[in-house]
Amino acid sequence: MNKPMKLVWLAIKLTSAMAAVSMTGCRVGPKYQVPPATAQAPPASYQESPTQFAGSDGWKVAQPQDAMLHGTWWEIYNDPELNSLEDKLNIDNQNIKQYFENFMEARTLIAQARSQLYPTVSVGPSYVRSKSSANIANSSGTSAATTTGTGTTGTATTTTTGRQSTLESLPFEVSWEPDLWGKVRNTIREYQYSAQVSAADLENERLTEQASLAVYFFELRGQDALQALYNQTVESDQKALDLTKAQYETGVGDQISVVEAQNTLQNAQAAATNLGLLRAQYEHAIAVLIGTNPSSFSIPVRSLDANPPAIPIGVPSQLLERRPDIAASERTMASANAQIGVATAAFYPTLTLEADGGFESSTFKHLFDLSSSFWSVGPSASETIFDGGLRRATVNQYIETYNADVASYRQTVLTAFQQVEDYLAALRIQSHQFVQLQAAEKSAQQYVDLEMGRYETGIDPYANVVTAQLTLLNDRQALASLKTQEMMSSVQLIEALGGGWDKTQLPTPQDVSKKLTPAETTIQK
Repeated sequence: MNKPMKLVWLAIKLTSAMAAVSMTGCRVGPKYQVPPATAQAPPASYQESPTQFAGSDGWKVAQPQDAMLHGTWWEIYNDPELNSLEDKLNIDNQNIKQYFENFMEARTLIAQARSQLYPTVSVGPSYVRSKSSANIANSSGTSAATTTGTGTTGTATTTTTGRQSTLESLPFEVSWEPDLWGKVRNTIREYQYSAQVSAADLENERLTEQASLAVYFFELRGQDALQALYNQTVESDQKALDLTKAQYETGVGDQISVVEAQNTLQNAQAAATNLGLLRAQYEHAIAVLIGTNPSSFSIPVRSLDANPPAIPIGVPSQLLERRPDIAASERTMASANAQIGVATAAFYPTLTLEADGGFESSTFKHLFDLSSSFWSVGPSASETIFDGGLRRATVNQYIETYNADVASYRQTVLTAFQQVEDYLAALRIQSHQFVQLQAAEKSAQQYVDLEMGRYETGIDPYANVVTAQLTLLNDRQALASLKTQEMMSSVQLIEALGGGWDKTQLPTPQDVSKKLTPAETTIQK
């Protein structure tokens, strides 16, 4: 290897070595520490936990209370159809795919930032063939020759007009800016934390979509239960109408009873027809969630006959580690803290090292000759003396951004505790209400039986029977709706608890910094 190339190669090795040193050099900016999530430590148990209400009827939590949910949380309902739908959602849901690609994009920013730690090496070979114009004045040079005695001195003129020339060059350039103050390393950390935010957002979106599917599924089954109830009501009302008609035709009953019975039947039929609207909408919503065209998707009719399962709720102190939205909020603070370091580095001077070298010749034959080489090596430094307060304002901007993220983090934590308490209260109260409604429905059935007997013996008018039937229908409808609400509250409680996710599943900065695989960078067809 000739001397110029050795110099260029030496410059590359030198800058690479300095790059390695700069990775562990000074790093300005505040050190990140997770701020307290709440002013007080979480209590030992949730206030609305059913275990706090000994002897209450209805829903119970799983034992032991500090048990944990697992990832496929929907299996707790023991419904194969729901399991199958959730499996399809995890594969084909387009919102989840969108968040996944956002996560992949966030990882590429880390590689972009990391590249700034290393020198930039470029080469720009060129070939130029040129000819000068013949219509310009001749350029001349003077050569002198001295003779003894009668020697003379003369001039010689060299003509360059119309001359052709060739220039071949192979230049190399190495440029590097050492990360003396940690600007690049803080940028890398910022993007690493942002990628972790994106990963947590992905898990939060996955949980949201899974919970939405389960809610729609139980709402659809609730509509099936109401449909079965109204179908039974229509059948009973039809029998009542036939009875009143027979009594009227035999002279025992009156016409007003027939009209009342007919009106009751018609109202029940209209209500039964209307139930199909919500069921169709829930079915279409489920189709979209699992990535299927609603026009080619259907779910068989089956009434809701399940009860809310016992859910392991854990203890409040675990909630901070189990919610992906809390993890995303905490990582957002870390990213904002790194931004402060990036902005702070602007107060310090910048050093740039450059090395140029290569070959230049008019013929390719002599391009790599030693005499055809050229090179230059030298550092340069720059420092902003006055910027009108721009750098300080930028640092203050990121400090306020960080402070806002701290407030957002604490609000996210408070909202998480609120949601758990809300759905625990909902399940506890709804389950107790369900027991009461069952007693009311039993009394309403007895009311109908007694009133029908009084009507058939001519003691009471048919209007009293209609009143009793409406009371029974309302109680049964309330029972069916309340059971659906209980199932929905159980899903929402699981979602509020994090759905079995925990912070250990969040990829580390090293994980998100790994090179993407070819499959992850393939354009989607």
